[in-house]
Amino acid sequence: MKIRPLPCLAVLVLSLALCSGSRAADAKKPNVLFIAVDDLRDWVGYLHHNEQTKTPNIDRLAKMGLAFTHSYCAAPVCNPSRAALMSGRRPFTTGVYENNNDWRPAIPEPETLTHQFRSAGYFVAGAGKIYHESYKRLSDWDDYQGAKERTQDGKAKKQSKADVDGGVGGIKFAPLDCEDDALPDYHITNYGIEQLGKKHDKPFFLAVGLHKPHMPWNVPRKYYDMFPADKIILPPYLENDLDDIPPAGIRMAKPEGDHAAILKSGRWKEAVQGYLAAIAYTDMNIGRLLDAFEKSEYRDNTIICFWCDHGWHLGEKHHWRKFALWEEATRSPLIWVVPGITKPGSVCERTVDFMTIYPTLCDLAGIAVPKHVEGKSIRGLLNDPKSDWEAPGVTTYRFKNHTVRTEDWRLIRYANGDEEFYDEKNDPNEWTNLATNPKFAEQKAKLAKMLPDHNHADLGGAAGKGAEDFGDGKKAEKKRLKQEAKQASK
Repeated sequence: MKIRPLPCLAVLVLSLALCSGSRAADAKKPNVLFIAVDDLRDWVGYLHHNEQTKTPNIDRLAKMGLAFTHSYCAAPVCNPSRAALMSGRRPFTTGVYENNNDWRPAIPEPETLTHQFRSAGYFVAGAGKIYHESYKRLSDWDDYQGAKERTQDGKAKKQSKADVDGGVGGIKFAPLDCEDDALPDYHITNYGIEQLGKKHDKPFFLAVGLHKPHMPWNVPRKYYDMFPADKIILPPYLENDLDDIPPAGIRMAKPEGDHAAILKSGRWKEAVQGYLAAIAYTDMNIGRLLDAFEKSEYRDNTIICFWCDHGWHLGEKHHWRKFALWEEATRSPLIWVVPGITKPGSVCERTVDFMTIYPTLCDLAGIAVPKHVEGKSIRGLLNDPKSDWEAPGVTTYRFKNHTVRTEDWRLIRYANGDEEFYDEKNDPNEWTNLATNPKFAEQKAKLAKMLPDHNHADLGGAAGKGAEDFGDGKKAEKKRLKQEAKQASK
């Protein structure tokens, strides 16, 4: 039998039909609006954890979908937290424990979340801080713009000296006499707004990474005015809180460092004011982004995932910053809006960590979850927030230091074997360490089984310096402060 070639017109019609069918299939794929915030702890209105915080737009987002009340980071440090979330591999698997660990050699491009969506036919675009900005790999994106590319007339650079010099020691804060658009986050948000206003031929994965409330807490003065210093309520604090903390925990707290300097200065309330002001500035930008989203043609077919890389201490346990394994450093907001699945204004009290984000996004978008991914999809919780969920939140800080958080308990085990154990229902401030109390030995043993069973060597070599000092000390601390000041000025 002879097979006659199709006439040219028929080939053209068939090709157009196939292309049209492909575009129609793509149109059914959900878009993703991926919003990341840096250093935002649980001080948001929807969590009712701090009555003085003002986050009307984050709360507005929570009312649009499902808000988690107990969500935890993979690491209480920017770089390893983001590397874990965006790769699906935990710090103890990759060896990316610190900000000075270049994640790129440890995480091949095909393993990243952005790569999965690009390979699935998505237009992947981003602005600001998604991966850690010290180690960029632009091939992870179809379009990406960093903060430096969006400052207007050098306004943010002119503010940088004030950013670095204000505050107490390493805790940087001061109001700025400038407009909202003088800071990079305003223009990062503009990028997201512009993308939402464009016509896209492909489904998109749009990432918007905001820096504030990362230090320095230098934002326009009007945000400071929202929180008069004399009205500030300090966080829960116990003078003898460290009395039952083992040596390894005290070394993480560093009470002789930031906290001692803050107490000596008498400016604790001013520092808290600065953090609240920085949160309010970020909330303003989130409101601008949500306004654009709700006006866009994509609002009915777009998943919103809102996450933060870790929490922050403001004097609790005599500690400031992240860099610890307690509740304040590890807990951060997590909000999902998924058309057809999440119900507006719903709340989930299950304990999850941010390693669930990668597999959940793939699951919702119909993308096969790669085998290397260590987290599990929480699609079931998005559909029914009260459904069963057994996986705990697991957080790692540096080599062999881990915490396991369930709905009722927290176990911390340090590299040298020191432990802390807390009853979260009856002691939410973690003021009583039960690790040596035989009454709780059985419960502690259950959580111990959830600790990681492998620990990759630190890429930066800190593991080799010993568990006793975690590779830290005055020299390392000075270097870290210098790096933060440099990053703050960018």
